[in-house]
Amino acid sequence: MKVHILDDWSDTLRHLPSFQKLAGHEITLWTTPAQGDDLIDRLQEAEALCLFRERTRITADLLDALPNLRFISGRGAWPHVDVAACAARGIAFASRKADDMPNHAAAELTWALILAAFRDLPAQMASAKAGQWQAGVGRTLRGKTIGLYGHGRIGRLVAGYAAAFGARVLWWGSEAGRARAAAEGGAVPESRAAFFAQSDVVTLHLRLTPETTGVVTAADLAQMGPRAVLVNTSRAGLIAPGALLAALNAGRPGMAALDVFDTEPLTDVHDPLLSHPRVIATPHIGFVTEDEFDLQFADIYDQVNAFAAGRPLNLVTP
Repeated sequence: MKVHILDDWSDTLRHLPSFQKLAGHEITLWTTPAQGDDLIDRLQEAEALCLFRERTRITADLLDALPNLRFISGRGAWPHVDVAACAARGIAFASRKADDMPNHAAAELTWALILAAFRDLPAQMASAKAGQWQAGVGRTLRGKTIGLYGHGRIGRLVAGYAAAFGARVLWWGSEAGRARAAAEGGAVPESRAAFFAQSDVVTLHLRLTPETTGVVTAADLAQMGPRAVLVNTSRAGLIAPGALLAALNAGRPGMAALDVFDTEPLTDVHDPLLSHPRVIATPHIGFVTEDEFDLQFADIYDQVNAFAAGRPLNLVTP
C-alpha cells in the first residue's frame, strides 16, 4: 500500500525500531505541517494515512479530495477525525485507545513541570547562564498538597510520584472518578471549591470531550491560592476560554505550567499566555519521547498491516 505518515515534525519515526513494521509498503513521511490545498496535494496518491496524534484534522472535505484513500490508522481518542464522514465514504478508520497502557512520558513531564515551577528552574537556569548566579528562593514539594483532577492512568502515575516526594494527594473529577479514588483510599475533599482552595498544585488529567470542555472555570481558578500552581499537560480546552489568563492577571493562581495551548503549533511569541511572566511553557511535548513514539506507532503500523492483510484491527468505523 501507499502509506503516508503525517506530521513527524522531528523526523524521528524512520529511526525507531517500529518503523520496520512497514517494510513492504511504499512509505511517504511528512515532516512539516500542511493544511488546505497543500495537504490535499501531498496526499493525492495516499491509500493509507498514519496519523500523528491530533496534529491533522480529518474532515469530510479532506476525504472528498483524496480519491485513493482506503484506510486511516491512529492511536488513542479521535476528536480530530470525522468518523461518520469516513464511514459514509467507505474509508476504514482504526485506532487503539490503549486504555490499559499508562502514558509514562506525559506523567513524567507533568512532574517535571511541577518541579520547575516550585524551584523556578527557568529563571534559575537563565540567571546561571547570564553569570548572575542565584535568582530568588524556591519551595520544596514535601508536605505540599497536589490536587489531581481526573482519576485516570496518568493521574494515578502522578499520584505515585507525589507520594515518593512526600506530598499529600487530593482527588477531584467526575462522580465516578471520585468514587474510584475514594475506594482506593484516596483523599477526596468535601467540595469542588475545597479541592481548588486546598491544593498547592492543581494538575489536570482529563480527556477533552464535549462534557469536559471548559470544565475548569474562572470561579474554580479564583479559589486557588496566590502561591498555587495550575498545571495542564492534557488539553487547553479543559479550561474555559480566557479564564486562565484572567486568573493569572488577578493573582490566583500565582503560576501556571502549561504544555498545551488553544493554538498548536503556537509560534506567536507575543501570545498573552505564552509570554506571561508567571507561565512556564513547553511545546506540547508530554508524549514526545522516542520510547512513547515507538510504542504508539507500533500499534499504528500493526493496524496498517492488518488492514492490508484483510484482517483489520481496532476498527472504529462500522
